[in-house]
Amino acid sequence: MTVKVLLVDDSKLARIVAGKTLAALKPDWTRLEASNADEALELIGREAIDVAILDFNMPGRDGLDLAEELRQAHPHMPIAIITANIQDEVIARARAVNATFVSKPVTEEGLAGFVTGAALRLRQVQK
Repeated sequence: MTVKVLLVDDSKLARIVAGKTLAALKPDWTRLEASNADEALELIGREAIDVAILDFNMPGRDGLDLAEELRQAHPHMPIAIITANIQDEVIARARAVNATFVSKPVTEEGLAGFVTGAALRLRQVQK
């Protein structure tokens, strides 16, 4: 099974960094990109997305609002919120929607736990 990951960040550079980090951890996973929540939802309407990695700070709807919407439609989808905004409120909101908090800058070490957990969750859902 090919795993499709959606990277959503308004910064092209941040998407490149997260994409390279993800490729180092899971080179066989396919990456799709969006620069905001509306683009992400449009992509999800056309593609079967397995995993979402969402920036918190974006124009329009933030990553946590998008995560809430995705969680309602896709209760088992592994979702990570990536941000340099390390505040208890942001972490608590991420946990409330069953999303993993990953701090920026995104590193292999920082993303590895989420990716490993996502792969395990996807295998369990397939059974």
